[in-house]
Amino acid sequence: MADHVQSLAQLEILCKQLYETTETGVRLQAEKALVEFTNSPDCLSKCQLLLERGSSSYSQLLAATCLSKLVSRTSNPLPLEQRIDIRNYVLNYLATRPKLAEFVTQALIQLITKLGWFDCQKDDYVFRNVIADVTRFLQVQPCVGVWGVCELNLCLCVQADTSHPLTKHRKIASSFRDSSLFDIFTLSCNLLKQVCVWWWQSILAFWVIFLAEPYFSDPTSCASTSAAVLVFQSLSDPNNYHEFCRLLARLKSNYQLGELVKVENYPEVIRLIANFTVTSLQHWEFAPNSVHYLLSLWQRLAASVPYVKATEPHLLETYTPEVTKAYITSRLESVCIILRDGLEDPLDDAGLVQQQLDQLSTIGRCEYEKTCALLVQLFDQSAQTYQELLQSTNSSTIDITVQEGRLTWLVYIIGAVIGGRVSFASTDEQDAMDGELVCRVLQLMNLTDSRLAQAGNERLELAMLSFFEQFRKIYIGDQVQKSSKVSTFTVTTHTLLCFRPETITNLKYWGQCEPITSKTLQLLNDLSIGYPLPKLVKLSAVQFMLNNHTSEHFSFLGVNNQSNLSDMRCRTTFYTALGRLLMVDLGEDEDQFEQFMLPLTAAFEAVAQMFSTNTFNEQEAKRTLVGLVRDLRGIAFAFNAKTSFMMLFDWIYPAYMPILQRAIELWYHVPACTTPVLKLMAELVHNRSQRLQFDVSSPNGILLFRETSKMITTYGNRILTIGEVPKDQVYSVKLKGVSVCFSMLKAVLSGNYVNFGVFRLYGDDALDNALQTFIKLLLSIPHSDLLDYPKLSQSFYSLLEVLTQDHMNFIASLEPHVVMYILSSISEGLTALGNIYIHTAPHLLNIIIFEDCRNQWSMSRPLLGLILLNEKYFADLRNSIVNSQPPEKQQAMHLCFENLMEGIERNLLTKNRDRFTQNLSVFRREVNDSMKNSSYGVNSNDMMS
Repeated sequence: MADHVQSLAQLEILCKQLYETTETGVRLQAEKALVEFTNSPDCLSKCQLLLERGSSSYSQLLAATCLSKLVSRTSNPLPLEQRIDIRNYVLNYLATRPKLAEFVTQALIQLITKLGWFDCQKDDYVFRNVIADVTRFLQVQPCVGVWGVCELNLCLCVQADTSHPLTKHRKIASSFRDSSLFDIFTLSCNLLKQVCVWWWQSILAFWVIFLAEPYFSDPTSCASTSAAVLVFQSLSDPNNYHEFCRLLARLKSNYQLGELVKVENYPEVIRLIANFTVTSLQHWEFAPNSVHYLLSLWQRLAASVPYVKATEPHLLETYTPEVTKAYITSRLESVCIILRDGLEDPLDDAGLVQQQLDQLSTIGRCEYEKTCALLVQLFDQSAQTYQELLQSTNSSTIDITVQEGRLTWLVYIIGAVIGGRVSFASTDEQDAMDGELVCRVLQLMNLTDSRLAQAGNERLELAMLSFFEQFRKIYIGDQVQKSSKVSTFTVTTHTLLCFRPETITNLKYWGQCEPITSKTLQLLNDLSIGYPLPKLVKLSAVQFMLNNHTSEHFSFLGVNNQSNLSDMRCRTTFYTALGRLLMVDLGEDEDQFEQFMLPLTAAFEAVAQMFSTNTFNEQEAKRTLVGLVRDLRGIAFAFNAKTSFMMLFDWIYPAYMPILQRAIELWYHVPACTTPVLKLMAELVHNRSQRLQFDVSSPNGILLFRETSKMITTYGNRILTIGEVPKDQVYSVKLKGVSVCFSMLKAVLSGNYVNFGVFRLYGDDALDNALQTFIKLLLSIPHSDLLDYPKLSQSFYSLLEVLTQDHMNFIASLEPHVVMYILSSISEGLTALGNIYIHTAPHLLNIIIFEDCRNQWSMSRPLLGLILLNEKYFADLRNSIVNSQPPEKQQAMHLCFENLMEGIERNLLTKNRDRFTQNLSVFRREVNDSMKNSSYGVNSNDMMS
C-alpha cells in the first residue's frame, strides 16, 4: 500500500509538471516519464487509483486519457468484459462526482465513445444501451447542465474513433441513426423543457445540427460542421426547404415540430436559429466550445447569399448582422471578466482565435456596412479610452490591460473582415470602408510603437501582425485591381503598414519573443514573394536591413543568449527574404555580394578559428555554426538564378566546406547541430531552376559531388555507432538526419550536372562510398519506421526511384538479402497505400457521383490508379452500390459500372487515362439520370456505407 501511495504522489507531481511548469526541460522530462507510465503493464490499475484518490484535476485527466488509449488500441485489445466494467465504472464515477473539472468530464465522456458499437455478448449489443445509461446518469446528476448533456449525447452518438476504417464508421452512423436517434431526441427535449423557455426554443436548431450527420457528412467529421451543410442546402434557399422538412419528418412530428417544419414557417425556423446563436454567444462562459459550431453554421449561410436565386426572402440580411454584433460585443465584454476571475484567456490560443476569425470573416462581410459601422464605433471608444488612460498619471494597470485586450480583439476582427473581402464581390464603397478601418489600426500602431521602449503588449502586437497579413493578402501585390480605391491608398501607405519602422521595430524590441519575431519575418518573406520587388527594395527600411543584418541591430541574430539551438529557425526565413531582395539589383556585381556577405564571412572565420585550437567554447561554436548555416540556407533557397547562385557557390567552395565537414565529425550525435548543416548541403546540391550549370571544362560539378559523398559517408558511418535509441527519440536523433541524407543524395544524383562515369574511369570511390552508405543506413531502419515517418518515406522512395532509373547496375550488384529488403519495403509501402485506398477511393467516387464536381479530369486521374491498385476492393464497392439500389434499377447501375471500365487497360499510360476520364463523364451522367428516375432516392452515405 505504501508503494501505491508513493507511486500516486509521483504521478501527481509529474502531471503538475507537465501541465503547469513553464520550464521546457522539466516538462519534457515529465512527458517522457508519463509516456513510460502509459505503456506500463499496471497502467490500468494505476489509472483507477488516480481517479479514486488523485487530488488534482490533471491527474484525473491523465487517467482518463490513458484509459481511452487502452480501450481503443487495435493491438492486444482489452477483453470485452473488462471494457464493460470500465464503461460501468466511468458512468458511476461521473454520476457521483458533480464537481469534476470540465476538461475531466469531457475526457471521460470521450472515453465512453471509444467502446465498440458492434461488440456483442450473448446476442446482446452491450454498448448500445445509450438511453438507459444517460437516463440513470441524469437521475443521479440532474445539475450537470444542458450543455453537458447535449455534449454527452453528441459524443455517445457520433464521435469518431480513428482506429476504425471509414466503412465501419458509416455502418455505425447508420445503425445509430436507426436505433437510437429518436429516443435521444426525446430525452433531450424533455430535459430542455425543464430548464428554461429559450432553451426549448433552441432545440430545433440543435437537432438541425444533429440530424445533418447521418445524411450529409462523413461520419468521421463533427456533427455540427455538417449541420452547416444541411442548413446551407435546406434553409438558405427556400426552394430546398422541403428537404429540411423531409428530414425532420422522421421525428414523427413530436413536440410541435410538425408545425415548425411547414414551408410557410421557414422564417420562424431562421429566427429560432438566430436567437439561439445570439443568446449562446452572449453567454459564452457557459458553453465556450459551442462558438466554433455556431460560427461554422452562419459562415455557410452567409457564403450562400450570393448564390440564392429564390424569390422568397432568405432573411439572412436581417439576422447575420445580429450574429456578428453578438460575437464582437461578447469578445469585448469577456476581457474584463477573464481578468477579474482569472480565467483562461482565449487570446492565448492562437489556433482557436484564427479558427473563429476565419469563420467571422465571411459572416462579417454579409451586410458589411453594418459590420463596419459597429467596428468603427467600438474601436473609436476603446482607442479614446486607452489614450486617456495612458495620458493620465492615476490610471490603474488593470484598466489599461482591459483596454489593450479589447483593442486586441478589435484589431484581430478588423483584419479578419478585411480578409473576408475575397468571399464577396466588393464595391468601391466597401473598399472605402476597409480604408476607414485600416487607418484606425495604423493610428493605434503609432501609439503602441511610441510606448515600446517602456512597455509593450505581446497579444496586441500579434493582433497587429495578423491584421497586416490579412491586408497584404487583399491589397498588396500585382493581383490587386488598379481600379480599387484602396489600391491607391495601399501604394502610398504600404510603407507604414509593413516597412515603416514596423518590421525593424518588432525585430528590435521583440527579438527575444519568438512568436512575434517569427510572424514578423514571415510577413517580410511573404512580401518578398508577392509584392513588386523593385518598389520594395527602394524603401529605406529594406536598404537598412540589407546593409545592417547583424546582431547589433537585430537581437535574434545573436549567439550569446541561452535559448535552444532550434529557436534559430526564424533566421532562415529572414535570409530567404533578404536574398530575394538582394537579387533585385545584384546582377553580376560581385562587390555588392561580398559586401552583403561580410557578417557571414566573419562568422565562418570565427568558427574556423575555434576549430583550429585544441580547446574552445563548444556551446558558442555550436550556436555560431547553427546560426550561420541557417542563414546560408535561406540565401541558397532564394538564389534561384545561375549568376547569383554561382557567386554563393564560389564563396562557400572550397574555402568553407572543411568547416561544415568538421562540424559533422564533431557533433554527429547532436541533431540540433547536424540537421541544419545537412539541410544546407541538400539545398546547395539542389539544381532548382537549373541554377547549377557549370562550364563544360569546369570540374566543379564533380567536386561538389565529392563533398556531398564525403558528408553523407561521414555522417552515415558515425550515426550508425550511436547504438540503440529510445523509440520516442529515434526520429529526432537518427532518422531525421538519415532522411535529409537521402534527399541530398537524390538531389545530386538527379541534378544533371555530374558525369558519374568519371568516377569509375579514374578509380574515384566517391560514388560507391555514397551508395554503400545509403545501403548501410537503409538496412539499419526497420520497415515499420520507413512507413511511420512520412518525410523519411518520401525521401527514401524518391531516392529509390532515381537509383532504379539511372543506377540499375548498382542495384543489380547488391547482395540478395539487400535486394529482398528493398523489394519488401516496396511491397509494404504498396500495402500501406492500399489502406489509404480504403479511405480515398469511396470518397473520390462519392464526390464524382453526388457532388458538384466541376473538374472531373483532376478526380479521374487518381481514381484510375486506385482502382487498378486494388481491383478486388473496387469490385466489392461496386457490388455494394449496386445492391443498395431498388431491384428494378440494379441492372442499370451494374451496366453503368461495366461501361466505366470498358476499354480500360491495366496501365497508367496517358491514352488509357484519357479513355477512363471520358468513361467517367458518361458514368456520372448515367448514374445521375438513373437516380433521378428512382422512386427510392439514393443517399450518398447509404451508397457508400
